[in-house]
Amino acid sequence: MGNNGFVTDSDTERELRAWQTARDMPIDTEKIRQQYQNRQNNAQGQHFEREILAGCRMYQQHGIAAIDKTPEPFRVSKKSQNGIFTGRFSTPAQPDFQGTLHGGRSIVFEAKRTGKDRINRNVLTDTQMDVLEKHNRLGALCGVCVNIKDDFFFIPWNVWRDMKEMYGRQYLKADDIEEYRVKFDGAVHFLDKAIHFKKTAAVGKTDAMLDNIIFKL
Repeated sequence: MGNNGFVTDSDTERELRAWQTARDMPIDTEKIRQQYQNRQNNAQGQHFEREILAGCRMYQQHGIAAIDKTPEPFRVSKKSQNGIFTGRFSTPAQPDFQGTLHGGRSIVFEAKRTGKDRINRNVLTDTQMDVLEKHNRLGALCGVCVNIKDDFFFIPWNVWRDMKEMYGRQYLKADDIEEYRVKFDGAVHFLDKAIHFKKTAAVGKTDAMLDNIIFKL
């Protein structure tokens, strides 16, 4: 029979033994450090995505583009009574953002950030690079939106793809990609270097401005 919710001496003894066992185990400081780093990187990555989404909203409000975060397909395998879901991603991750530019051209890009002084080419998975290449061949504007410390860039896909041939190495520093730097004011202006307004556009008239957009990348 159960103890009807009462704590017994045996319960206390088991808890004490479990506590003593855990206390006697050596602390894996490297594991703890890595877990903390992973949580920090994940939080910073999510913050970067929100800054890009702010840019997406800005471009949508001006009729320049409609771009959304790509949802990650997740298959639930178990649901506990307390509402916690267990599952796995059902397909390899796709590039982070996809949408349509004014005039009908597609845009597909990945977002990556680093707190170090360089960004490595292999931060993109083979699947992500294959998808970007496929869309690039079909005429989409493709690239990688990068945050290196406090600097923001939108690197065209062909530059990222051919990094080794262009820069002699498989990583980039901020100085290497200065020409692809974009404005940041709480929102990432990732299309800064991708669009150009003809001088004939009437200032203050949105329709006229949109009719004169040139996509350069």
